[in-house]
Amino acid sequence: MLDKGLRPRQLGDFVGQEKVKDNLNIAMAAARRRDEALDHTLLYGPPGLGKTTLACIIAAEMGVNIKITSGPAIERPGDLAAIITNLSKGDVLFIDEVHRLGRVVEEVLYPVMEDFALDIVIGKGAGARSLRLNLPRFTLVGATTRFAMLSPPLRERFGAVYRLDFYGEDAIKIILQRSARLLGLEAEEEGLEEIAKRARGTPRVANRLLKRVRDYAEVMAQGVITKEVALEALARLEVDSVGLDEVDHKILRTIVDRFGGGPVGLDTIAAAISEEADTVMDVYEPYLLQLSFLERTPRGRVATRFAYEHLGLDYAKGRPDQPGLW
Repeated sequence: MLDKGLRPRQLGDFVGQEKVKDNLNIAMAAARRRDEALDHTLLYGPPGLGKTTLACIIAAEMGVNIKITSGPAIERPGDLAAIITNLSKGDVLFIDEVHRLGRVVEEVLYPVMEDFALDIVIGKGAGARSLRLNLPRFTLVGATTRFAMLSPPLRERFGAVYRLDFYGEDAIKIILQRSARLLGLEAEEEGLEEIAKRARGTPRVANRLLKRVRDYAEVMAQGVITKEVALEALARLEVDSVGLDEVDHKILRTIVDRFGGGPVGLDTIAAAISEEADTVMDVYEPYLLQLSFLERTPRGRVATRFAYEHLGLDYAKGRPDQPGLW
């Protein structure tokens, strides 16, 4: 979610992801019954779906502390050692973007996860010696948007792996109702529905749009979020009826107008719209793929009939080289 004030703190308050919640609830109940730390857990899926929130909820439900860091922040084995040697029994260590851990750090992490032991080398050259430090049993919760980039040895050391999917419109609406209540907003149901339609199935996006619509309502509409106010505010933000923003339209227009609908490579698309290739792939593509506006092929990205229809273009005229496909 967007800020700490809107994050649910208990599993019962977390909306959506029912299968993940059910499995987590059973695993945590079993761990508490055995008075053990929860197994190492990996959460993966597109950004903004609640991976960090779930990690905090795990710590709260288990009644332990949580230490939050990220893969890029742990540059050397010494950085990892400084973090894990300060953990207590049962504590949660949350590593965001765990796929970006350096290879050397990852090698040190293997015995930490498997044997709860840290191997360090003291000295250099012929006089160097290895020392093993025993660690309290803790829970490593990893989060990643790039599941395939995790090395098999690291991936296999997680006892539980959960995928977070995009949220349905009804779940997003419930999240918006809760956020509006916490923010003290006066919002009509139809107004929240319009925001939910454009939230890209992502709680983080939903809360961000809610705050921007709130700003517009306070300045232009006596602070009440009605359907009309929501539509006007979202139009100013250039968010269309299915949640596509300016960058999404640039991606589709680049493929359709400049490359005849594709196929076109990811790096070419990124260069054409002045964005990083990783940003296009991690932030924008998942939702376009979910809407069936894009297809990934061995030769590159292709705009589908649905993309043409959404842009108000004739698919047959736009793809004269493939008149018989549809």
